[in-house]
Order: sequence, then C-alpha cells, then structure tokens
Amino acid sequence: MKYGLNTLRGDIFGGVTSMVVALPVSLGFGIASGMGAAAGLYGAIAVGFFASVFGGTRSQISGPTAPMTVAMAVVLTSYADSLGEALTVVVMAGLLQVLLGISRIGRFVAYTPHVVVSGFMSGIGFIIMLMQSLPLLGASGETSGPMDAARMLPAAAGNVHVSALAVGAVTLAVGFLWPRRMSRFAPGPLVALAAGTLLSILWFDDAPVIGAIPIGLPTLQFALPSAEFLLHALKPAIILALLGSVDSLLTSLVADSMTGNRHNPDRELIGQGIGNVAAGLIGALPGAGATMGTVINIRSGGSTPVSGALRALLLLALVLGLGRFVEPIPLAALAGVLIKVGWDIVDWPMLSRLHRLRREHLLVMLITLGLTVFVDLITAVAIGLIAGGMVHARRLERLELDSVISVPLLDESFFAGEEMPTGTDPYSARVGMVALGGTLSVASSHKLVSVVGLDIREHEVVIFDFSETAYVDDSAAMVIRQLLEVAETSRTGCIVMGLGNEAAATLNSLDVLGGMPAGRIVGTLDEARRIARQDLEEKAGAPS
Repeated sequence: MKYGLNTLRGDIFGGVTSMVVALPVSLGFGIASGMGAAAGLYGAIAVGFFASVFGGTRSQISGPTAPMTVAMAVVLTSYADSLGEALTVVVMAGLLQVLLGISRIGRFVAYTPHVVVSGFMSGIGFIIMLMQSLPLLGASGETSGPMDAARMLPAAAGNVHVSALAVGAVTLAVGFLWPRRMSRFAPGPLVALAAGTLLSILWFDDAPVIGAIPIGLPTLQFALPSAEFLLHALKPAIILALLGSVDSLLTSLVADSMTGNRHNPDRELIGQGIGNVAAGLIGALPGAGATMGTVINIRSGGSTPVSGALRALLLLALVLGLGRFVEPIPLAALAGVLIKVGWDIVDWPMLSRLHRLRREHLLVMLITLGLTVFVDLITAVAIGLIAGGMVHARRLERLELDSVISVPLLDESFFAGEEMPTGTDPYSARVGMVALGGTLSVASSHKLVSVVGLDIREHEVVIFDFSETAYVDDSAAMVIRQLLEVAETSRTGCIVMGLGNEAAATLNSLDVLGGMPAGRIVGTLDEARRIARQDLEEKAGAPS
C-alpha cells in the first residue's frame, strides 16, 4: 500500500478523534481499576503506541479495556499486596503474550464460539455498570469485585450524594441521547463528559472529582520480585494474558470486517505483549485492542499504524502539559461515561434472541455470563470454552457417524461374474464392508465400537474401506485398533483397503496396523475381493 497525503490526512483525523474518545474512557478505567486516573492515561499511551508500532492489525487502536480493567481490579485486591507486585503481574502477562505470538497460536482465538464471546462480553458490561453505580451515587468506587459492589449498593442508595447523582445522571443522559450522526463532529463520550463537568463547575461543585494528576513523563516503577511471588503471580498473569489476547484478536476481526484487510494474529499478540510489558514498567493500566476506539479510528479515516501511534503521542502531550485541565472532572461524570460503555458492551441483540437459541448454545452462553459476573473472568472463559467444545463435539459426532457406513455384501453381488467360493450360499452375506468416510476424531470415536462392533461379529470377513477418509486423529486410530481386536476375537478376517497418506500416517505412528498379516493392506476393491475369496475358501475347507 502506497502511503500518500490522503492516507496521512486520514490517519491524522483518525488519531485525533480516537484520542478524544480515549481520554474519558482511559481516565474512567484507571479509576475503576483502583490504580488511578493517571494509570489509565499511561496505559493508553504505552499499550496504544507499542501495539500500533509492533502489532499486526493496521488500523487497530489499543488501550485500557473493560475486561482488562475488571481483571486488573481483581489482581490488585486478590493477588497483590502492593502496586509493585500488581505491576509485576502486568509485565509477566505481557511476556506471556509475546510467547503466545512467537508460538504462533494466536490464530486459534478466532475459533472461540460466539456464544462464549457474547456471554463473556455481556458479563463484563454488567460488571462495569454495577461497579460504576457506586460513584454515580457519590459513594467510593473502590471495591474488590462485582459482588462487593452489589453488597455496597444498598448503603450507597440510602445515602445518595445529590450533586454526584445529578452530574452522573446528566452525563448518562447526554451519552445515550447524543445523535450518532453527530459523532463524526463530536464523539458522544467526550460531549457527555464535558456536559457533566460543566454542570459540576457551575452548580454542583461539591461533587467528588478526579483530583491531582501527575504531570510529566512516567517513571520506572518496576522492582524485582521474589521467586515465591513469581509462582503466586503466574495464575493472574495467565488471566491477563489470555483476556488481553482474546480481546485484541476479536477486535482485530472487527477491524478486518470493516477494512477488508487481514490481520496477522501472531504479530498482533507480540505487539500487545510489548505494550503491556511497557505498561507494567511505568505503572500503567494494562490494555488490549479497543473495539470502540478502533471503529471510530477507521470511520474517521485511520488506515495504518500511524493513526494509533499519533493517538498515543497526543495523549502523552496531554499528560505532559495539560493534566491540570483534567483534575476538575467529576467521578460521577466518568461513571456515567463508563456505564454507557458497559451498556454498549452487552450483547443486547443476542440477549433478545435467547428464546430462539438452541438449548445447548443457550446453556453455554448463560454459564459463561453467570461465571463472569459471579465467579471470575478466567473461570468463565475456561468453562465456556470447554462447554462450547463439548457442544461442538456432540454435533461433530453426529456428522462423523453419518459418514461411517457398515453394510453386508451379498455374496451373489460381491462375487458377481466370478466363481462363488466353495460352500457359499449365493444369498448369504459372509463379507461385510465398513466404509470410514470423512473425518474421524475424538468426537465420534467412542461410539464407533458400539456402532460397528456388532456388524463385525456377524461376518466372516470384513473390509475396512479408507478410500474416502480425509483425516483420522489419535483417538479414532485407537478405536480402529479396538475394532481390529474385536474382529480377531470373533475370528473374522480383516482387510484394510484404500488407506491414504493422512490416515496411514496416524495409524502407522500408533502402530495400529502392526498386527495385520502381510498382504492384507490393499489399494483396490479387486484386491480385497481376491483376499476375501481366499479367506472364505480356507474357512470352507477347514475342519469344523
């Protein structure tokens, strides 16, 4: 792609517009995480810049996001005794993301079932709205999680700070009512924040505000942890790394759908990991690909990494010289902005169609959503993926078994035009054919024995036809070994026919066919017919 003046103009518009949107959201996420407003801004700068420069999605905007904010709040309250330990977790998470990218497994995130993503994101949206209800009412927003916020909510509702509630209500109303067509001129979150701040300055000046924001370049805040803490920090680091990776790559898919480009998932994870390492070193909130910022950037004309890097530099300029203008922003106004963000994160279209979902898909979504809100994020994603995989495996089982055909071969038809084997009733079917077509995996392997085993025992010779087999995994290969053992126990002759490269590689690697007599692995039906005739002749001539 040639970079010209029009591309530069689009990147400038995209960078400026996404910076304006990022300002209130980053401040709000920083406070919601418990790390402070400045940490949110530093996170938008560090993750935004390095993910743009080193990432694999051309027009993606990165920074603090709702899932990473909620996860970081849990790290601060449950896994770390100090900010330094929490930042160690962030650095470890970034390094894990880099390793994920180097390992080239980023592409597999695209296989996450939509019901898992929907349930997880909706749960995050509900958590954000629940936790931000406290500062909206004028109470402290420092909580250990959504359940703690829910316990504090009745007390906050009984002791409402009128000024904070008025400011938050106006901010929330402007955020919801601001016309979408006007967003190209003035983004809704910024207009809502300005309205709430102006109201606070003019009339409700006793509403709690952000307060002092550090001015200047962030300093190195990382300290070498103990080996004992590194082991303790591994679990939350994995949580942050997985959440950041899933969040970023799903946003990359959104960007691809809007631009027609194709992102590099492994490079994207490396870029996000470098950004989060930098964030942890300077005391910033970790981040990921931000869907809202990315969409706004693309719609404003941003099409290359320049827009994301420019956005980060503009935020840095704000921190260096304009921090004092951020200090009077009311916490209730930020809460109003974040509640609107949480509302937008919830997958309302999917929730409105719950009654139309298949029962198993509905169950997976509700499990993921419930675990996200009531337990923790990593448990929700892990259990959701397992449940989604089980549902998918059940569907695959039916499809794979439909491709397995076990039929008797009438002697008169099978040996048509040839002399019948000695002692053969032309209307008998002493030879059976088991056609293993398509793909055979763990999904269908456990039922193959029960489906095919009885048919094997009813014949004197069985031909296993792999002519139409596309793939055999290790589980199915071991079941095929069981089928061969069933045939041997039943004194049924076995012939393997049409074994292709893919299936042969798996079967040979596990020595499934090691016990087969020489010459019983053939390529064509004529060869199989010849061996079957020999077997029947031998059985007919054998003493009873």
